[in-house]
Parts: sequence; structure tokens; C-alpha cells
Amino acid sequence: MVNKVSDLVNAGVTAQIIKKYDFSFQKRFGQNFLIDDHVLGKIIDAALIEESDGVIEIGPGIGTMTQRLCERAGKVVAIEIDRELIPILSETLSAYDNVKIVNADVMKTDLAALISDEFPGMNVKVVANLPYYITTPIVMNLLEERLPIDSITIMVQKEVAERMQAGPGSKDYGALSLAVSYYADTYIAANVPPNCFMPRPKVGSGVIRLTIRKDNAVNVSDEKLMFDLIRAAFNQRRKTLTNAIANYSGLSYTKEEAAAAIQKLGLSETIRGEALTLEQFAKLADFLTS
Repeated sequence: MVNKVSDLVNAGVTAQIIKKYDFSFQKRFGQNFLIDDHVLGKIIDAALIEESDGVIEIGPGIGTMTQRLCERAGKVVAIEIDRELIPILSETLSAYDNVKIVNADVMKTDLAALISDEFPGMNVKVVANLPYYITTPIVMNLLEERLPIDSITIMVQKEVAERMQAGPGSKDYGALSLAVSYYADTYIAANVPPNCFMPRPKVGSGVIRLTIRKDNAVNVSDEKLMFDLIRAAFNQRRKTLTNAIANYSGLSYTKEEAAAAIQKLGLSETIRGEALTLEQFAKLADFLTS
């Protein structure tokens, strides 16, 4: 049995547990287990967890971070998609009475119902070491569902963390930057090299905290239209925004209508979408619907 606050965040111990359970890493789940204690501490500290908090952990793996979360939070619900990890988690978390292990796909889980059932009256935070291949869908699902959560602290591919925090005009700025900034304030807590994981990923990672806004960053009359405009702009980055809007299949505006709305913003009709702020996209949506 693994005791409380065991040294799971250690390559040797992780290897022993993997061997004991004859566990095989599944590429389709994007599994990379953290084996660096310093980085683990950075994630836990960045999440700002208090004793009264409830925590949803996505992808607990063998329970390395889950143990630390259990030590900090009032209750932890760990959602793990790989059924082969459930027996391991049952062992590594056996000393804790404030954790629930759920074998499920978080993208198919009713998180609003889970929060209502498992965390009544508690402030809820999400913490995760996310698989690179599905980072954006998971993050956007958490944000767009407008769940009653305070923050999302996640380990993601470094370039994705940078995109989430990027501003207008930078090479990393895009639809993800704008979507995240609409719902949350961002803080990059750490950069993490590949040697902190087993197996080693091919790229570096970053720890980023998204603090959910009480109110959205901008007011817009048609939120869907604003995000359609953003998608149009960044699906065709090399085109002018006028042409991008006119050519986007999800929109029905002519080039002339797009140009007129852009000019109302006080911008040139030859401007590209990557130069606009979130507030300007919101105003553009309002002009197009007025």
C-alpha cells in the first residue's frame, strides 16, 4: 500500500508501479506522467487551493498529483479515461478518504451535474496535466459551459500556453487567445522541460492558470457572431479581414458589408484579423448586426 504523500513523483517509484501492474502507456490517451517534484509543487501552488475547495482533476494518471491535491483540498474528484489506471489509483489513493475516482471521458461527462452532486456549497477548481492532442477542446468545453468553477490550472504544451496568453500582433495570437481572454485572466506559472515526464514528450510544456472572470471581458450583442468573425479571421490569417469575412462559409456578409463595418471601427479595410483586439471584434459584431 502507498502511504500518504508518498514519493510517487519519482522516476524509480513510477517505474515500479508501472511494472507491478504491467501497465502500458497508451498513445491514444497522450499519457506522460510527471516525475519532477519541483514542477509538481509549482502546479499545486499555482492552483491556489484551500482546505475548503473542491477540485476536479482531469487525467490523474497513477495519482502523483492527486495525492498532493488531497492534502490541500476538501474533496477531489479524479476523472480518468483509461480503465487500466483505475486499480493503480485505488492503491495510490487508498489512504485518502476525500477522493473519488471516476472512470470516464471528461468530454462526455456532465460536469455541471458532477459539481452539483459532489461539491455542494464548495468553491471548485480544475487541475490537470492535459494530453496535448485534446487540450483545446477540453479547455474550451470547460469555459463555454460556464461551469461554476473559480479557475483552471493546467499543464499543456508550451506553445499552447503561450497562445492562450498572447496579445494582438504576436505570432502566437489567434482564436484560442481571444476565446480564453473572453472568459478568463491568464497567468503562466512555469515552463517545464521534457525530462520531467515519463515517457518524455518531444516538446516542452507550460503550467498556466485561467482565473474565470465574473463577467465576460467584453459586452457583445451576438456572442456567436463574434466568435464566427474570430474564426473567419484566423482560418485565413494571410487574407485581409474583409476578404476573410466575405469568404468564410459560416458567415453571409458581402465584402462591401464587411469593409463598411471595419471602417466604422476606424480601421483600414486592408487590415488583417491578427491586429484586432477582443474589444474590436466585439464592436465589429455589433456593427454587423446593427
